[in-house]
Amino acid sequence: MMFSARQAEIMALAKEHGRVLVDELAARFAVTPQTIRKDLNDLCDSRALNRIHGGAVYPSGNENVKYEARRSMAATEKQAIGRAAAALIPDNSSLFINIGTTTEAVGDALVDHKELMVITNNINVANRLRVFPSIEVVIAGGVVRGSDGGIVGEAAVDFIRQFKVDFAVIGVSAIDQDGALLDFDFREVKVAQAIIANARHVILVSDASKFERTAPVRIGHISQVQTFITDHCPSVSVREICAERDVRIIETAPENRHAVAE
Repeated sequence: MMFSARQAEIMALAKEHGRVLVDELAARFAVTPQTIRKDLNDLCDSRALNRIHGGAVYPSGNENVKYEARRSMAATEKQAIGRAAAALIPDNSSLFINIGTTTEAVGDALVDHKELMVITNNINVANRLRVFPSIEVVIAGGVVRGSDGGIVGEAAVDFIRQFKVDFAVIGVSAIDQDGALLDFDFREVKVAQAIIANARHVILVSDASKFERTAPVRIGHISQVQTFITDHCPSVSVREICAERDVRIIETAPENRHAVAE
């Protein structure tokens, strides 16, 4: 299929940022949302993009989106999720924070907390929090992944298993309709599994785009967490699983701010 100049630019934007939104594209190109929806429908019909509510995403296949692109995707949503997670964590507590741009947003929101012990396999989180004297940062050893500063491997797993903490903040690359939590790197998954097993309260943080993606490696199941914080949970089946397994859902998007299921 031959794309128009506008559709080609939409493709380039989707590739750079991971996703595009109808309203933003309409403003950018000074056309109506209906025109953009037709462009996106054409691109999705040709399998160049995958449709999501309000826009489209660049197909990831079995490769993760590059770190800088992930940082820019849903940045506002991640900040709100980060603040909501930080509000659940009291002063004088211990916690794990694992790899991911959403978990990094939680770290950013913790800077005013007092007497925290933060154990992490995320170099970016450690570097952000190390300058605050009221926060003790403990960093795992292991193989440092050059793409995003994540520390993975058996050494990191063994390190995590030394602790039993109050909270764990975890992120994922994808959430399946059956509640499976998925990622791309099996070495990272082993660390995440150790984190889940050694925390009293597990907080899953993930924006709604993770429902539109897939990944090949299973971390675990959403029933293993106590709290799920997202901007919006569009999956009816995941909502039902959370209700059945007493997983609290907190939605941070303005239209969902009061839609909390326990």
